[in-house]
Amino acid sequence: MNDEEDRLVSVLPILYSNKLSPNLHLHQFPLLTRPLQVPPSAAASGKRIRARLKPKINRFEIHVPVDTRPEVWNAERSKELGTARVEDDKEKNQEQKQKHREGEEPRLSETRLKSEQLPQTGSYVLGVIRDKKLFLHPINEMHQLRPTLTYMDILTRKSKRRSGGDSDDDSDDGPPPDPDDPVAPPAAPKKEKKSAGEAKEVQVSVRKSGDDKSMQLGGGLTAMRRELLTAIRAEEDEQWEDYEYCDGEAAESNEAFEAVFCQSEEELQCKTDITAMLKGIKGL
Repeated sequence: MNDEEDRLVSVLPILYSNKLSPNLHLHQFPLLTRPLQVPPSAAASGKRIRARLKPKINRFEIHVPVDTRPEVWNAERSKELGTARVEDDKEKNQEQKQKHREGEEPRLSETRLKSEQLPQTGSYVLGVIRDKKLFLHPINEMHQLRPTLTYMDILTRKSKRRSGGDSDDDSDDGPPPDPDDPVAPPAAPKKEKKSAGEAKEVQVSVRKSGDDKSMQLGGGLTAMRRELLTAIRAEEDEQWEDYEYCDGEAAESNEAFEAVFCQSEEELQCKTDITAMLKGIKGL
């Protein structure tokens, strides 16, 4: 490509705003194959997308109603999955306050998208061009949301119980035990009687006092495991806070979008020299 084809067309002034900080997040949905909207069959029955948040651990969920058309949905299977989800919620101390009719079986009526916060390796900004101006706003957090299917573990355990418990080594017997909990001593195996005149070769090795890396590694793994279990329990003990979900066409969404555009054209003065700026860039 020569300079004539890649010529400068126009120059856009840049306007910077942080009015929405620290509440402007970037949400990614790697496994979502269609727009984040309520299916028409669910919208016809008055269902909406819901959201909830655990503020201490900064994790949230988005609940999207499922498409209940007979050609794409198995109603009988939804009852089995719905019962498993109710049991899973009880185990994790996150039961939802939903009223069911007397004698009605719970059904899997929604898909839950669970967030995982991503570390930011640099500074991310949202950019919008309007009226021949480039408006920038910093992005404070990045999250990826994927469907959570932990209720399938309940069905797996039930199927293994029905099959008599004969399973491979990858069987799921629930969460790992806490290293601080007392463990019952294993039964001592019976020793076979040996003849008195039998000779046995004994090998003795001497290890240096500094060769204790394996012991340190074992202690480190125990500490990491304990820390992981503590984080899991803290997440399960924290209660969800319900939030209202507003799609892109809602009035609240339009109001938040307008806040991205800076109304002031005051020029910013740079107080950092080029040397300090380059030193502040990680990995440079």
